[in-house]
Amino acid sequence: MEPIIIYIIIGVAALILGLILGKVVFAKNTQQKIAEAEQQARKIIADGELKAETLKKEKLLEAKEKFVQLKADHDREVMQRNQKLTEGENRIKQKEQSINQKDQNLEKHIKENEAIKENLNRQIEIVNIKRTELEKHQEEHIRRLEKVAGLSAEDAKAQLIESLKQEAQTKAVALQQEIIEDAKQKANKEARKIVIQTIQRTAAEQAIENAITVFNLESDEIKGSIIGREGRNIRAIEAATGVDLIVDDTPEAIVLSSFDPLRREIARLSLQRLVADGRIHPARIEEVVEKTKKQIDDQVMEIGERTAMELGVHGLHKELIRMVGRMRFRSSYGQNLLMHSRETANLCAIMASELGLNPKLAKRAGLLHDIGKVPDEETELSHALLGAKLAEKYGENPAVVNAIGAHHDEIEMTSIISPIVQACDAISGARPGARREVMEQYIKRLKDLEQIGLGFEGVEKCYAIQAGRELRVMVDAEKATDERASQLSFDISQKIEKDMQYPGQIKVTVIREMRSVAYAK
Repeated sequence: MEPIIIYIIIGVAALILGLILGKVVFAKNTQQKIAEAEQQARKIIADGELKAETLKKEKLLEAKEKFVQLKADHDREVMQRNQKLTEGENRIKQKEQSINQKDQNLEKHIKENEAIKENLNRQIEIVNIKRTELEKHQEEHIRRLEKVAGLSAEDAKAQLIESLKQEAQTKAVALQQEIIEDAKQKANKEARKIVIQTIQRTAAEQAIENAITVFNLESDEIKGSIIGREGRNIRAIEAATGVDLIVDDTPEAIVLSSFDPLRREIARLSLQRLVADGRIHPARIEEVVEKTKKQIDDQVMEIGERTAMELGVHGLHKELIRMVGRMRFRSSYGQNLLMHSRETANLCAIMASELGLNPKLAKRAGLLHDIGKVPDEETELSHALLGAKLAEKYGENPAVVNAIGAHHDEIEMTSIISPIVQACDAISGARPGARREVMEQYIKRLKDLEQIGLGFEGVEKCYAIQAGRELRVMVDAEKATDERASQLSFDISQKIEKDMQYPGQIKVTVIREMRSVAYAK
């Protein structure tokens, strides 16, 4: 046991000794680190003081430079102000000298005027003396004449005045009549001259539109694809475009019949795409027709912009440009509406130039005078009043608005170009071959027929086909049942019989189609 106790005592002593030595070493290291930290702190403080001193010197230097710059600016401003004051003093001195010179000249003129006045007074006195002597001689002369003639001066004067008055009245009446006749002759002659020159200087085309378009085919085999199984393709085309397709024995041709040129153009372009593509079925037909309608809208804008550019009419609203483009696909009494408007615009510009008026304003009014014939929606207003309303809405000149609204005497003319537009509109429409009354009545009857069908609830589309002998009505399958479709055809036919006059009979066909579409993904 004693060795163990000894070992324990030795171990405890070694542990105590190790702790003492560790504490001594730790204290020594701690003092060394404290010394190093103090040395580093003194170095940091010294560096900070050095930087602070440097920064202080820099700020002082910047302040001095700023002061020098401000002082230089101040000196420059003071110099400029002194210069302006000197210039102002010089101008004041010059004005004072000018005023003094004027005062001297004024005094000189006053003296000259006083001398002239004195001389004039002397002359007036002499004239008064001479006048008195003349009056005495005149009175003596009158007394002698009265003694010889046996009449007083007043009586003789009255007789002379009456005689001269009657003679003057006679001559005045004759001269007045002569002037009026001459003015009428010259006015009629000048008016005829202006109108004839205006017409001769405008190159007009014979612009008669038809109600059909012939679509040429490469071969008659394509007709079968266009007709489709049991005629479903041709029915889909007619339903989508509102155009009647006539497929007969005419070789390599299909006739597109519709009173609306825009519909015929959509049908023609759609057929052209379908034939070129080769895929002809109802779904593809509807897709192509929708794309063609968008293409026609772009084409309408392009036509309107090109027309405005060619005529030199600038600053038109985009909606007015679109309406001008739509005129290309409309006709008035068989006359193409765009050609008529272009012709009227050129006539207005030439006539306004002949009369010394603004030709650009007149041309603008002539181009826009019939925009009421191509509205987006049908209204009860006449095309002149509707056109004036649209022009006013899109910021046109009041003179142009009045010319549009007054070219059929529906409102009072307040602008000088209004009668010019009215006259040129009549000139363009009255020339030989320009219009056909029967065509306009026919188109109006077909439009009225379509409007009657669209007036019923549940009707989506309505097309007059077969030259107005059939009205094809498409209804919404969700809003109208089969029984309602049957009743609708009867109601529309009764409405047509009541409100319209037409030759023969009109077939009313109501089409209700239900489609269910799903996509496999």
